[in-house]
Amino acid sequence: MTPRASRTSRRRTVLATAAILVVMGGFVVRLVDVQVVSASANVKQSEKLSLGYAKDIDGARGKIVDSSGTVLAESQLVYDLQMDPAVMKGLEDDKNNKPKLPWAKASNEIAAITGLTGDEVRKIASDALAEDPGSHYAMIKTGLSTDQFLKIRALGLAYLWPLPRSVRVYPNGAVAGNLIGFIAGNGDKEGLEEMQNSCLSATKGKESYLVGKDGVVIPGSQSEQPAVDGGTVTLTINTELQWYLQQMISEEVKAQGAKAGTVTVVEVGTGKIRAAAEYPTVDPNDPGAADPQDRGSRIFSTSFEPGSTFKAITAASVMEYANANASTVVTGASSHEEFPNGAVINDAFDHPAYDYTLAGALIDSSNVALSKFGDMVSDQQRYDELVKFGVGSKTAIDFPGEASGIIHPVKDWDYQSHYTTTFGQYYTVTAPQVASAYQAIANGGVKIPLSLVESCTSADGKVTDAPAAKPQRVFDATKDAELSRMIENVAVQGSVSDQIKVPGYRIAAKTGTAQKPDPTTGAYKEGIYFTSMVGYAPADHPEYVVVVTLDEPTRVTSSAATAPAFQKAMTQVLKTYRVQPSTTPMEPLLPKYQ
Repeated sequence: MTPRASRTSRRRTVLATAAILVVMGGFVVRLVDVQVVSASANVKQSEKLSLGYAKDIDGARGKIVDSSGTVLAESQLVYDLQMDPAVMKGLEDDKNNKPKLPWAKASNEIAAITGLTGDEVRKIASDALAEDPGSHYAMIKTGLSTDQFLKIRALGLAYLWPLPRSVRVYPNGAVAGNLIGFIAGNGDKEGLEEMQNSCLSATKGKESYLVGKDGVVIPGSQSEQPAVDGGTVTLTINTELQWYLQQMISEEVKAQGAKAGTVTVVEVGTGKIRAAAEYPTVDPNDPGAADPQDRGSRIFSTSFEPGSTFKAITAASVMEYANANASTVVTGASSHEEFPNGAVINDAFDHPAYDYTLAGALIDSSNVALSKFGDMVSDQQRYDELVKFGVGSKTAIDFPGEASGIIHPVKDWDYQSHYTTTFGQYYTVTAPQVASAYQAIANGGVKIPLSLVESCTSADGKVTDAPAAKPQRVFDATKDAELSRMIENVAVQGSVSDQIKVPGYRIAAKTGTAQKPDPTTGAYKEGIYFTSMVGYAPADHPEYVVVVTLDEPTRVTSSAATAPAFQKAMTQVLKTYRVQPSTTPMEPLLPKYQ
């Protein structure tokens, strides 16, 4: 039998346990009521006694990368280190609870991390307190790295708070800087930063919550909509090739005493721009260091008279509409000609009257001979051919600030421009338009729209390719093959043939020298030229087009000024892409005269 005392003790234990469970149950019920059943009502009631806070959550702007994934632009998180001087002083003055790291030592630790001196850190705090003894704000240092942030946090100082912000950085500096563009302090964008903003832009998120009078966040009041980072823009550009060509054209501009220079490289079979180098250039990390006129892209914004490079298009028009060929002849083309309509045309060199073949007119770059060939077709037919090859229209890229060039309607052509249009005057083009025209010639008469962007990859990995280029036949394939043969003969028999040779490769190329008009008077400046050269290789199976321009060279003012740069550029392009040397010998040379 169990003793009575033992039974009593057990009964008391059971009763006590039951009482505790009842109390705890009451707490649980009340907690559920507060946090679940009545949560909405409680939050609404708290709104009357609280402060509401809402803030945007920034997503990261997307990257710009080259064709191989090399980063050209990205956003990085930096930190602005702020402090609360009043809190720091309060801790220092508390004699009963001295801080583990006194301000004298803490300021030295902060200085070592931020790159300041201890005296500088202490002065920032003392100046803030001198102005306002209750100051809760002083900026120590802006733009700290993540590593610096972690070291600051490790100090465990209550009066320090690093605030994060996103900044745009360009790891390769000026490489493709004129293309990439930049984001100005006021948020304005330039270049590809502007052109591809819809892909690069992040979508802001939002965070909101309520805070009671005691400063504590009210449970259940928080809500958050996450930010969505921007996408990654992949370009057609090859960074290594771009870097080399920028260095090279910089040297050539200086060597020729020119104002500026550009190199444009286009892949024949795709229309993709593989390099767009220019000098002067801009470093997007510090655009303010560059002259305002150097911050954009001259390649796309500068238009110029193409000069002799577009004699090939005149040749195409007489082949198209007058059924001419490489052997077609014009008679008595001298270096100085007075035409029946009163126009006076001169060649760049003195020579007797020749019976020029069409090939010879291109090889010797005779203005007079091309003028005579131009008379074989109507002005409207030559106009139509120029338009077909891209004159007067922006490229498919539509780069910010891109010029369309100027081509005057036929009704505006006078007695002189009737002839000057045959050798690249009285209309203007851009370097990409020149590249596009020769891409069509190199591609068997099929023009493929130029492109600079491959795709946009969103933050969730979805890839949106750039719209597919729609090829357009602009010239008969058989006639184009003959035109290409003539342009190769220009490279072999022309005045700069020795300067543009690339051992092992057949080259097709044409130079151009254009006078520059005075913006005030409209008349051509005496002795001031814009020189260019365009060509493609290998001539027997073309893969790349190269365009070189020099603005106002002074040491060599003829088209020969561009020859060294063209040779270096073409050589590097062929090396970069490991293009196989020519495998078939060149056909017999074409005769220049009858």
